[in-house]
Amino acid sequence: MDTDLPTLATLNHCAPAQFMATLGSVFEHAPWVPEAVLPHRPFDSLPALHAAMLAVLRALPEPALLDLLRGHPELAGDAARRGLMTADSSSEQGRLALHDLAAEEAARWDALNAAYRQRFGFPFILCIARHSRESALAAFEQRLHHDRSTELQQALDEIAEISRRRLDQRLRAAA
Repeated sequence: MDTDLPTLATLNHCAPAQFMATLGSVFEHAPWVPEAVLPHRPFDSLPALHAAMLAVLRALPEPALLDLLRGHPELAGDAARRGLMTADSSSEQGRLALHDLAAEEAARWDALNAAYRQRFGFPFILCIARHSRESALAAFEQRLHHDRSTELQQALDEIAEISRRRLDQRLRAAA
């Protein structure tokens, strides 16, 4: 347990700037998500805070949702290889060394990324922390067969899991 991390009680009563400094990067390139729930404090629990943030996403009209999805990096994509991802994404993809693939393997990921983006109009989003490299590839290939509506929901579900894990990393459990 990291005693330097704030608790939910601290976030419920801190200045907006501290709230945003703690939670602003929970959603990839979308600090407006935690900002939208600031007026709804205090939250009874971490799951309640997370649910409030997810409700913001689920209420988005499709064009805004697509903008959010397009803010996510491709798995094993060019941004990973060039070191241009957020610290969270770098750490998450780094767990499987997706930034450092052999040329043939990188070409396979690139082809999947291109096919997925062409089919759905946004990058493939996966909570990589729940996967091995092999299971991530299998999920990628399987999800290419979904319809767009299913994939939009799946992307939101994956973002929910990613953000839940990030939220857990930023807050200390109440004593």
